[in-house]
Order: sequence, then structure tokens, then C-alpha cells
Amino acid sequence: MRVIRHFALLLSVVVSPFSFANSLQASIESIGADVLFMRHALAPGFGDPANFDISDCSTQRNLDDQGRQQALNLGKQLKAERINFSEVRSSFWCRCYETAELLDVGPVTKFSGLNSFFQQYADRRETLNTLNDYLASLEKGTDPVLLVTHQVVISAVTGISPVSGGIVLFNSKTGAASRWEP
Repeated sequence: MRVIRHFALLLSVVVSPFSFANSLQASIESIGADVLFMRHALAPGFGDPANFDISDCSTQRNLDDQGRQQALNLGKQLKAERINFSEVRSSFWCRCYETAELLDVGPVTKFSGLNSFFQQYADRRETLNTLNDYLASLEKGTDPVLLVTHQVVISAVTGISPVSGGIVLFNSKTGAASRWEP
């Protein structure tokens, strides 16, 4: 199954590469993306401090002014393209939740299936099982969902490592994925 998913991913990238000139809507339609994974906006640094506490933003690596502006600009672009989302979900990390809120494209729900396992603050297997169960439950034909998360989560599912604020389009039924960056 994993080999088939990786082959489908490779095939989708080789057969239908997207340029940044393509509209996001056209790119979504090209692979039938029902999920847009977005890496949180710019948050200077690497990882989280040793005193990390999921319930205290002051102990986390957070967006700076440039990251906040990046999230606002991405939200404007999503609205300009008239992308509607059936749901907007975010990791519990403050940089993800703030990114999702600043996008202003719908109510944001925190979801443990998007939490970072980079420094083992969340369990990798549990996180990915929760996320995969959610992805399997998505109904075909609805507006896509927007999932604001971390590079490690996105690359674990899609094999693509986006830049901060980058978007990976994903078809949860076929495993096809493609990078899209504004």
C-alpha cells in the first residue's frame, strides 16, 4: 500500500507539475485535491525551546511580524481565488493556530492529528493514525479542508517538504500530492 501511494505521488508530480502561474483553484481541480496542507507561516528559529508547554504560547517558537504578514497575505490570496473550505483545522501549536486565524477563511478547530512530533512533544504514530483516520473519513465532492500544521506532518503524509506558508495539495483517495507556493 505504501509503495502504491509513493508511486502515485511520484506519478502525480512527474505527469502534472504545477507552475506558480497556475491558479490555486485550477491546481486543486487538476488532482482532485480535497485537502490543502499548509505549513505555518514564518516563525524564526528551529524547533521549540526546552521549556515548551503546549498550553503556553510564551514557551513556543511563534510567528514574528513577517510571519503574521505572510499569513494575512495568504488569506487574501485564498479569498481572491474564492477557495471555500468545508473545515479549517490547526495543530495545537500557537504558530499554526495563529496562522490559521490570520488567514481568516473560516472558523478554526484545533486537531491533535496535526501536532508536531519533531521533538517528540507528540507521539508520531498516534498523531499520524489520528490524521489518517480523519483523511479516510473525508467525503468526496465537498469543498476541500485546510489543515495548518508542521513540515514533519506534511512530509510524512505527502513526501513533500513545504517552505513556511507553503501549501501542499493532496487527494486523500488517491494519494496524489503537489506543492503549491504563492
